[in-house]
Amino acid sequence: MKTFGYTIQNDRQIDFDAADKKLYRYVAEKEPDINLCIFCGTCTATCSAAEFKNMSFRKISLFLRRGLTENLKREIESCMFCGKCTLVCPRGINTRNIIFNIRKGIEEYEF
Repeated sequence: MKTFGYTIQNDRQIDFDAADKKLYRYVAEKEPDINLCIFCGTCTATCSAAEFKNMSFRKISLFLRRGLTENLKREIESCMFCGKCTLVCPRGINTRNIIFNIRKGIEEYEF
């Protein structure tokens, strides 16, 4: 049987009902501003770590909301806590504190 070079892709759907939202609730309790984020990307555009690594606060926020803690751990390792993202945020979100609370929550819940 010929395949013509095509293969069946793995399912990439995210099951939001099965996602573990414990870390998101923890961070939202400590820093409720996370709910104000509109994912504009201004924070990522000024990020010092993004110049050297593939870091993005937008990805961090999405991984947190989707409950993807393994991806989240890898992503926040690059943050240098410089605070540029907090300074340029048009909504005034304390992104630095959000990343700090994510790290603290990961240690507390031992993900």
